[in-house]
Amino acid sequence: MKTIQFREAIAEAMSEEMRRDESIYLMGEEVAEYNGAYKASKGMLDEFGPKRVIDTPIAELGFAGIAIGSTMTGNRPIVEYMTFNFSLVGIDQIINNAAKIRQMSGGQFNCPIVFRGPTASAGQLGATHSQAFENWFANTPGLKVVVPSNPYDAKGLLKAAIRDDDPVIFMESEQMYGDKGEVPEGEYIIPLGVADIKREGTDVTIVSFGKIIKEAYKAADELQKEGISCEIIDLRTVRPMDRKAIVESVKKTNRLVILEEAWPFGNVATEITYLVQDEAFDYLDAPVVKINTADTPAPYSPVLLEEWLPNSNDVIKAVKKVLYK
Repeated sequence: MKTIQFREAIAEAMSEEMRRDESIYLMGEEVAEYNGAYKASKGMLDEFGPKRVIDTPIAELGFAGIAIGSTMTGNRPIVEYMTFNFSLVGIDQIINNAAKIRQMSGGQFNCPIVFRGPTASAGQLGATHSQAFENWFANTPGLKVVVPSNPYDAKGLLKAAIRDDDPVIFMESEQMYGDKGEVPEGEYIIPLGVADIKREGTDVTIVSFGKIIKEAYKAADELQKEGISCEIIDLRTVRPMDRKAIVESVKKTNRLVILEEAWPFGNVATEITYLVQDEAFDYLDAPVVKINTADTPAPYSPVLLEEWLPNSNDVIKAVKKVLYK
């Protein structure tokens, strides 16, 4: 094992796959000459050249369309958005073309493409740069949605995403790029659609994904001091969702708290809540509690932003609520 940063795990995954398959290329703003806005493509231009590591204008709709079209001629592009807030400029191409090519061509074409970049908030960036769209993309048939929370998962899942023959939305975080973690020296792949139990427990199940799961870890450490045992599930892949892992855990703990950095209406936590009441209702000893951001655009003020975001104290309160403590 070696210890690397999250950004290095992303770069390693892309580089290893590009060495393996010449049809793979990377396209996006500042991915080449600048080594990536977050240095997640450092050194790739030098190794693969400007035909496979391509700087684009600030034109997300245009380069998304070029990349999607290129899949129909045998290419397997990776498109980097500086943040997924900017993917809204190109979302017509993602929803109406990438997600539908296989069906609308009667299976004659697939669309092996990865759209990757940061999601959700990253400090004082304002309302238009602090949005989480996992549920938007996961609502669309034809798309797979991946949100890793650490370097090990990021590398293994990105390699799987690049090899997938369908479009994958791969969502990272500006605030995770400097995170360090252990990654195997050799090749490994983590299959899409498989959740991971990050912490075994018996009293309550906490389901989360992405960078916000760190607040669940903090809460579980504090609750353990009070004798409360939390099981923490990292979804890793939002769609396809590992429904079995969630249901089996709830059957064991009989209580569920869901932590998600997203607006509360119609989000991923809502889908999980429906799943559990549908498939494990008789096992529940308390209503499901979901923890989300406030139902407003993200504030710029640091004081308001702290209140807007879910935190470990929110998780502790939710756990005690379902335990009637």
